[in-house]
Amino acid sequence: MTNTNESKATKTRTRKPTSVSAERIVKAKTLKLGIDVHLDRYVVVRILDGGTPQPPQRFAPAEFMLWAATQLTLAEQVFTCYEAGPFGYSLHRKLEKMGITNHVVRPRDWDEYHKKVKTDKRDAQQLALHLDRYVNGNHDAFCVVRVPSSEQEQERSLSRQRESFQRERQRLAAQGRSHALYYGEHLQGEWWQPAAWKTLAAQLPPIVVNLLEPLRRLMAVMEVELKTRTQEVEAAAPEELPVGLGRLTSEILEREVADWNRFKNRRQVASYTGLCPREDSSSDRRFQGAINKHGNRRLRPVLIECLWRLCAFQPEYRIVKKWRPELINPKTSRPRRKKIIVAMARAFCVDWWRVRTGRCQAQDLGLRLQPRSGALKIAPK
Repeated sequence: MTNTNESKATKTRTRKPTSVSAERIVKAKTLKLGIDVHLDRYVVVRILDGGTPQPPQRFAPAEFMLWAATQLTLAEQVFTCYEAGPFGYSLHRKLEKMGITNHVVRPRDWDEYHKKVKTDKRDAQQLALHLDRYVNGNHDAFCVVRVPSSEQEQERSLSRQRESFQRERQRLAAQGRSHALYYGEHLQGEWWQPAAWKTLAAQLPPIVVNLLEPLRRLMAVMEVELKTRTQEVEAAAPEELPVGLGRLTSEILEREVADWNRFKNRRQVASYTGLCPREDSSSDRRFQGAINKHGNRRLRPVLIECLWRLCAFQPEYRIVKKWRPELINPKTSRPRRKKIIVAMARAFCVDWWRVRTGRCQAQDLGLRLQPRSGALKIAPK
């Protein structure tokens, strides 16, 4: 009789952990998925609550969406993350529509200890581990990328395509100069323009003309597409802008930033430009180097070009009044001028954030507004 009771007790003890384990899985508070996204497959690592990462799993994109839907029944909250890249935000929107909280994170080297081993499985595991830390309150675990709305994304794609057209035109022009230089000829300026080409074709050797002619035809098509896209972007600019800012520059800033209200303070604005100096400080030693280039790389050349124009057209702008005397001083070295214009560009972006968010008016900063159809007048030096 005693043996029978002991046997029943043993069965009860062995059955109880299984029941608790099943109950724990079904009612998990959080479930985290690190996703390494590729064109034809997703590699996924799952973490339940604060547990250890489970073995990686591979899915086709369609299979993953079906599997992700089943994860919603296993936990109260499901979190996912994947790296920003060429696949855009379509996966993010699908996951959010299902009720999953997804984060698109900035790409990085996940090999923190430099083991020189990089695989999809390791990337997915690191994404899941960092997501677990982020969900638990460590917001420095990774950098979350802001996802624009569909309208903002489409507008930004148009301006970025215009930029790619411009780079392609520059590449073809440089290729033409390279061909000419190989045969001892030196091309200057916009050699592909009809007036310049008519003169060059009669002077260059036949082989050079033969090499440049296809490039010239391609650039003629590229010029038309670039002009069309530029006009389309400029047409969306507001009626009144500060003199020297320009319709194209204004619209590129708007489309790249998308929402000026997302910045909480001026430090965040300056950091987003990537125009802040690098710093290496310890104890009493402090060293600041070149700009860190940590933000939106498309903003930097736009802001630099804009500030050179503002120096010419906005002499009463407070930043220009502060730096212009040193900028136009013949004794100022070229590296010093570059540093000054970078500092001015960073400050202007902060000022423009204040204007766009209603914190102040452009006139309060000394910026003179002018309708888009008005003529520009260069301030005397």
